[in-house]
Amino acid sequence: MPKIAGNEIRPGLMISHDGGLWMAVKCQAVKPGKGGAYNQVELKNVVTGTKLNQRFRADESVEEIYLEKKDFQFLYASGDMLTFMDTANYDQIELDRDFVGDQAQFLQDGMKVLVQLHEGKPIGIKLPQMVTLEVVEADAVLRGGTAAPSYKGAVLENGMKIQVPPFIDAGTRIVVSTEDGTYVRRAE
Repeated sequence: MPKIAGNEIRPGLMISHDGGLWMAVKCQAVKPGKGGAYNQVELKNVVTGTKLNQRFRADESVEEIYLEKKDFQFLYASGDMLTFMDTANYDQIELDRDFVGDQAQFLQDGMKVLVQLHEGKPIGIKLPQMVTLEVVEADAVLRGGTAAPSYKGAVLENGMKIQVPPFIDAGTRIVVSTEDGTYVRRAE
């Protein structure tokens, strides 16, 4: 793996440090009045999620890590395990629902996802930015309450509760953001 100088670390860079796999979250170049300049870096362990603040001087070197990114297709959920298939060689992997996190509620049969691998081991997953879901239940619109735009509660086919505009009714298909679970638009 290539080595880089401590002052070349930038946010989003993956490095090997103290035997762990770390991602640089924030970086700040510091040049104190006395002593040498250094790079103050906030690191996040990609396996455990712990954070660490570390100083790197220009003469220190760290090992940059490259992640393999592969397309996988979501097949099915079985209890707390989610099964995905590699679209290139049809190998299947199982990931714990906690590994995927809150985004697991957006998974749909056949959905394509991007899995980040390090030495063949999954360390991250990325879903499409938006998904289309059907509204199964929508609250009634309160008329005359206000002139300002108002939203009403709705329940989606995956059981998620969100706020939608008043013109959305049960049976309508809508586009929802997978990042924060908010209404984007009505589906075509």
